[in-house]
Amino acid sequence: MNQDNPQEPNVKDETVQEPTQDLQLRLDEEKKRSEDYLAKLRYLQADLENLRKRCDRQILQVSQYSNERIIIQLLEVVDELELAVKNAQTTTSAQTLVDGVQMTLKRLRKVLEQEGVTPIEGVNQPFDPSKHNAIAAEERDDVENCVVIEELRKGYMMKEKVIRPTIVKVAVKKPSQ
Repeated sequence: MNQDNPQEPNVKDETVQEPTQDLQLRLDEEKKRSEDYLAKLRYLQADLENLRKRCDRQILQVSQYSNERIIIQLLEVVDELELAVKNAQTTTSAQTLVDGVQMTLKRLRKVLEQEGVTPIEGVNQPFDPSKHNAIAAEERDDVENCVVIEELRKGYMMKEKVIRPTIVKVAVKKPSQ
């Protein structure tokens, strides 16, 4: 109301009240939107955490059982070795035992080959420090310098990676006098 005329409404108060109410409505709307966004964020965070836990469980399961296929194949080799031992105890022929062990070794090599494991060839090859581990050297005139002349323990590669280097003896040229 106007102070000069108490019966006349105060126009100034109404104009101030309208923007205040409008601002309050906007604020309430923004608060509601903000709460909605916060709720969605919480759901998404929970979903992400559940996804992480599920992935961790799957990774653990894969790591625990990833070797199952090769283990089954190796168990067949174990069965063959047990059979060879049993037959060796009942027979007097050493050749039967040798034949059984050779068959088992052949089967084991096949299993390794199926997994991408191959032997490293070394004898008469140039010494390669990425594939060979030299533990002895022999001075000779009849071969090139640093050529593998003897394989003391076979090395293996799995696909393109050396998983065990070959232990070798290399030939070196005799020093000229």
